[in-house]
Amino acid sequence: MSYEYDERRSVSDAFAAALRDAINARHVTLSWLHQQLNMRGNRVSMATLSYWRSGARRPEGAQSLAALVDIEDLLGLDAGALRRHLGPTNRTGPLGPNRFPLDEEELERAVMVAFEALGASYPDTSRELTTHSVTDVDADGNVAYSITRSIVQSTIGTITAIPFLEITPGVSTPAPVLSAVSGGRITARYSHPDGEVHGVLFELDVPLTAPDTAMVEWSVTYPPDYPPMRDTGHALAQKARELLVWTRFHPDAVPDWCEERVETPEGVTVTAVPLTRGTSVHLVRRAFGPGALGLHWGYGTREDQPG
Repeated sequence: MSYEYDERRSVSDAFAAALRDAINARHVTLSWLHQQLNMRGNRVSMATLSYWRSGARRPEGAQSLAALVDIEDLLGLDAGALRRHLGPTNRTGPLGPNRFPLDEEELERAVMVAFEALGASYPDTSRELTTHSVTDVDADGNVAYSITRSIVQSTIGTITAIPFLEITPGVSTPAPVLSAVSGGRITARYSHPDGEVHGVLFELDVPLTAPDTAMVEWSVTYPPDYPPMRDTGHALAQKARELLVWTRFHPDAVPDWCEERVETPEGVTVTAVPLTRGTSVHLVRRAFGPGALGLHWGYGTREDQPG
């Protein structure tokens, strides 16, 4: 059980205990409280009040918090006496659209086939809140290894596993080796016949019920027959709070030019990235997605380099 879940549970228990104590001290019933709230225009159901009193749920959202102000008044409590037990909200927050991040229908169909083969529903009901993707480039200037750390969240119901994919649009490759580093284990693998989509099913250490979160980490290594790759990045089907793509170059293979590529379902934007920070480039986006953030690099003259 994660620390975050324990903290959330203790907050809910503290609020429920405070509400029960206040109701008992006032010598009223839940039915009376429900009736008084309705008379004040707060249409909170008896079931909701029961959930709050038991600790099964806690007030969330503007309407529930407005009702809580009236409850404090009706029970003769100081303003904020119950609300101070709530702590920060546990809602998922605005989810935004869940869309395939690239404007490529054929590729999306291949991804859907991969999800089905892995036993996962499409679209995925998890989302990445914060993701840091780190890639190491070898002495030949090609991608050698990547590791990704992400805070993932269940948005609907309970999830036990999340599919993670490696996608190379327009380039057929052998299957890279995707490995679980922390937070779960790999239980299934799949490679699409076109060689552009390879994936795994990452089974979580602990099932997640919305809006629970977990920290996961996975890595990718590339076999000797893998084609030379001078692109890296990360794609999101839903908006994330933060996405970091950090590319670290071998000291003998610092590129002559780099381009940032931002691709969304609406199109692609390419921007030159100056190499002024040693042997690595990091790209950061906040409130980003659906879309893909990537880096492309090369050696020699880039005649059509933007800017």
